[in-house]
Amino acid sequence: MAGSTDPAGPAALPAPPSRGAPRVIGPPRLGAAARSTLIAVISTVVFFGVLVAIVVNAPGWPEVKASFFNGEVFWSSLPSIVRAFWVNIQLFMISEVLILTVGLVIAVVRSLPGPVFVPVRVLGTVYVDVFRALPGVLVIYILGFGIPGLALPGVPTSQFFYAVLALTLIYSAYVSEVYRSGIDSVHPSQDAAARSLGLSRFQSLRYVVLPQAVRRVVPPLLNDFIGLQKDTVLVSYIGVVEIFRQSQIKQAATFNFTPYIATALVFIVVTIPLARFTDWLVARDRKRQLAGVR
Repeated sequence: MAGSTDPAGPAALPAPPSRGAPRVIGPPRLGAAARSTLIAVISTVVFFGVLVAIVVNAPGWPEVKASFFNGEVFWSSLPSIVRAFWVNIQLFMISEVLILTVGLVIAVVRSLPGPVFVPVRVLGTVYVDVFRALPGVLVIYILGFGIPGLALPGVPTSQFFYAVLALTLIYSAYVSEVYRSGIDSVHPSQDAAARSLGLSRFQSLRYVVLPQAVRRVVPPLLNDFIGLQKDTVLVSYIGVVEIFRQSQIKQAATFNFTPYIATALVFIVVTIPLARFTDWLVARDRKRQLAGVR
């Protein structure tokens, strides 16, 4: 019939598949993230495998292994080294409390406006500049040997005391700058709003500015205290028997450097979790700031 169309003719189109019909696909491909992870794992294994192969095949490896990786010396010296680390913990905890207090006072003093506070601002600036410029070992030497050498009546002679004092003076200079950056990051409108509500300048600083500033600088403060934890070994130079000094004693007794490896492992076990916690705080703070911007 004219005008009729043959359904089986060449003009006929195949019926589209129904929406509910299952879709035939090939084998699943490895995602981009999984490929990246696999490549990273393989490259890491290859890199460290090559590095280990180079080290263990070096001509002097047997001597280095005997001097630094002696299992018997390691296990015999580890208990006394771990016990000595308690001294480092005491140094760290006492110094940390003092550093947080002194650093905050210096930061507040340097942030005080007005010409009447110029002398204390100058003193604060000089303190920060001097102790940031001096090497830590030099400060520890001067305090640990110089002040007791004066033989002044009533002056402490404990080397532990001067170790805490030196660490406090050194790190307070750095921490005060961290605090000051936090104070400067608080918008002046916060202080103006507090003053308009009847608060004095010091009340505004205490109840409005400082809480915000301290909360913002917690991650940088933790980074500074990671450095403080490691720098407690510097006080061994004035005779404090802490972990590093104990490893020196063991090394001298055994004529072997393996106690230093034990000391290094103790610091790795303690410091790396704190570093990862600091990174987590920094990432959380960054996400919070981005969420606030949006």
